[in-house]
Amino acid sequence: MRAAALYTAAGSLLLTSLAAAPAGSAPARPDATAESHGTAVAAARAAATGVDFGECAGAQNGARNPPGMECGTVTVPLDYARPDGKQIGLAVSRMPATQRDPRNSKRKVPRQGALVYNPGGPGASGLQFPTIGHLPEWKRLAAAYDLVGYAPRGVGRSAPLSCEDPAQHFKGPSSAPAHPSQSYKRERIARAAAYARGCAERSGDALRHYNSLNNARDLDVLRAALDEEKLTFMGASYGSYFGALYATLFPSHVRRMVFDAAVNPDPAQVWYRNNLAQSAAFEDRWADMKEWIAAHHGVYGLGATPEEVQRSYDTARARLTGKPAGGKVGPGQLQGAFLVAGYYDEYWPSRAQALSAYLKGDPRPLVDLAAPQEKAAAQAENSRAVYTAVECNDAPWPTEWKVWDRDNTRLARVAPFETWNNVWLNLPCAYWQAPRQRPLDVRTGPGELPPTLILAAERDAAAPYDGALELHRRLSGSVLVTERDAGTHGIAGGPNACVNAHMEAYLIEGRLPGRRANCAPRPEPKPGAAGRPGAAERSVPGR
Repeated sequence: MRAAALYTAAGSLLLTSLAAAPAGSAPARPDATAESHGTAVAAARAAATGVDFGECAGAQNGARNPPGMECGTVTVPLDYARPDGKQIGLAVSRMPATQRDPRNSKRKVPRQGALVYNPGGPGASGLQFPTIGHLPEWKRLAAAYDLVGYAPRGVGRSAPLSCEDPAQHFKGPSSAPAHPSQSYKRERIARAAAYARGCAERSGDALRHYNSLNNARDLDVLRAALDEEKLTFMGASYGSYFGALYATLFPSHVRRMVFDAAVNPDPAQVWYRNNLAQSAAFEDRWADMKEWIAAHHGVYGLGATPEEVQRSYDTARARLTGKPAGGKVGPGQLQGAFLVAGYYDEYWPSRAQALSAYLKGDPRPLVDLAAPQEKAAAQAENSRAVYTAVECNDAPWPTEWKVWDRDNTRLARVAPFETWNNVWLNLPCAYWQAPRQRPLDVRTGPGELPPTLILAAERDAAAPYDGALELHRRLSGSVLVTERDAGTHGIAGGPNACVNAHMEAYLIEGRLPGRRANCAPRPEPKPGAAGRPGAAERSVPGR
């Protein structure tokens, strides 16, 4: 299934619209500064101390801890330039390798060490990752590896960040105009500036230390604390970006690395241009979803063509503007529910069913799906705070509203689905009060880094495919496996047996295909089917 190639058209638009976005100074290179010395000091301490794993304190992210899961803390410096200064603790979880062959219970599998995972974000926690070992797609890896997850700095229990009162985080119902008025833009500018002030006021000088370079340094300290001479790591989405930073900073510390749903690491793309590219790609993904809904008009009654489905969606949005469903679901909540489905096509049936029921007079499925959940407000506020801090700290952003307005007004003409929502999410970076980093020039030469594996879905909107191609070019010896004509964000351990076979062959045997390999797409979702996540967690921090 392939929709019209809007991404190509929008991409050419971006080339003309980005000239005014600030390039900042020249990209940084790996160095031997105080930060690298501080990382070595912190890693040596962690190696001597280790991780005192014990019983996990309560549930993680609302989920029960399975028997055998262990939790602990790894201490890292807040500022790597001052390794003897303030320290913060990172929450870590582990499920020891079963060493049982799932295909032959009598056969013992050699343990290969720890497999550390990060689900992305920025702002997502990986503490629940070890629980994934019970799924069939992960049992071979769970036999060979200790599955290790952690909450990066700022997330959850790991020196948590906050930018506003969580009680104010979910404001529903809310609007989501595809082409906002000038008065609406002024309102959102004021909110963005206030949010940036809140981040600075709540965190003070510590705020600057929540960035991707420090996330990569933290990863090396975690490696040492786990008593791993070399790191085996899987990073999804944003996790692929700071994983690539790690590969550039510490290539001799790498054993094996999987980059799933790879983010474009080009310093010129981080992060303003990457977000524009993402907004363009989501229009194609929305077109895919509408095409699928139209193909099942007999089930949902939302239209037999994508254009008719769009009209049904617009009708619902107009009705919700006048009368929010359940008093809580307005156009903003509707858009948010369908945006998540743009990440994961297993969510298409539930969204289509909820929209169909609403237009037929039953708002309950939509309310159940899209209404803000007050009990999740604290975690959601924390995730957004970390997302904002990391992206704003990592790189220069335009500081003049006219640049944002010009670029996104042009883009929204051809890609209205997510463009302005993405602006409002990232606009605090225009008013950020902490110093900006210069993005590291991710790059390794022949022989500097062991072979690595990149996994990418060809129509992934959250991490457009060009990012995987760029990372493949920059990491010498890397191998790219592509799930063709598919768009789910994060494909490791999902329903595609071809993808999983490549991942297992690499992580368990160290075996890779040629420089590139292709897998056929996964089956389309079935109407009415309840999908389940294929990766460790399904979170879209800040969105």
